Amino acid sequence: MGNGVSFFTPNRAMYNAANAAMSQGGRQVYGTSAFRGTAFDSAVSSGLAYITGELEKTDPKVREPLSATTWQRDIVAKTGGGWVEYTSTFDMDYGTTGPNDLSIVGTGTTTVPVMQVNTNKNIFKVFTWMHAMQIPFIDQAKLKQIGRSLEDLLNKGIRLNYNKTLDLNVYRGFEKLKTTGLLNDPNIVTTTAEKGASGKTAWKDKTPDEILDDINQAITAAWVASEYDLDGMPNHILIPPQQYTLLVTRKVSEAGNISVLKYLEENNIANDQGRSITIEPCRWCIGAGAGGLDRMLVYVNDEDKVNFDITVPITRAMTQPVVDKAAYLTLYAAQIGQVKFMYYQPARYVDGI
Repeated sequence: MGNGVSFFTPNRAMYNAANAAMSQGGRQVYGTSAFRGTAFDSAVSSGLAYITGELEKTDPKVREPLSATTWQRDIVAKTGGGWVEYTSTFDMDYGTTGPNDLSIVGTGTTTVPVMQVNTNKNIFKVFTWMHAMQIPFIDQAKLKQIGRSLEDLLNKGIRLNYNKTLDLNVYRGFEKLKTTGLLNDPNIVTTTAEKGASGKTAWKDKTPDEILDDINQAITAAWVASEYDLDGMPNHILIPPQQYTLLVTRKVSEAGNISVLKYLEENNIANDQGRSITIEPCRWCIGAGAGGLDRMLVYVNDEDKVNFDITVPITRAMTQPVVDKAAYLTLYAAQIGQVKFMYYQPARYVDGI
């Protein structure tokens, strides 16, 4: 001010240095000293790229793979028993000896029939399931800084793997281990759906009444084989998802106001006998029939008729640090048994639907 230079007049050399710094990423030599200015980002003119992190909105939800398991819906799992090699069940048959099979006797009879019982023991396989989790120390430390747990993420993956193994065990069994599941047991009677008026067996080519007839025939056949015991009348039906969609979306008639699915649930023979049935979509039914045909399974979903064992539920067995890997290793283990049909009479396969 005293030398005649205005207070608001910038030093030209400093002004040029600042311009140069902005164009060269925030560093410019002025005289003998280095001028640094981190605020003068070279990309400032293109949208303040240097504070992208502050302007980013992060969705905290971690999206897992799309996957579904349904074994919990379609079978009873019997838990407990500990670490074993096999599980077993006992069957029993009754018989009467002697020529008087009606057990009707007269006053002077000398022939009284005698009741006998025959027992049979069944042995079923049990498999040990194991999976390991490795948590690198550095990776875990890094994720903690952003509020995430690597252990939690890996734990979810292991439990998904476990449930998918149970799904395969329940519906198909393990082919390499020579076991079967709900949909491919060779001891269950298999039939082919009858042809409809169209000359085809597929439900997409049949009328609602023809579809109902397929279901009623299967239920009745299982009921007859169970000596007309209502406990042996099927209450659960599994069909492929495509056929299920057909039942849900198609109306009984042009004037009807209910779906074919609702019509089937209300008019089947089981419902008439006081046994409500459940029809469920099951992807494992696709191609499960003979020759790769789609299969329907009707059966009694009850612990006394069909079940499988989980003698040891998934357990975190042990954890230890491994120095040369700079990580923690955790072992998960479980034991699962094969599907056991206690009675084969109340179940039927119908192929070609």
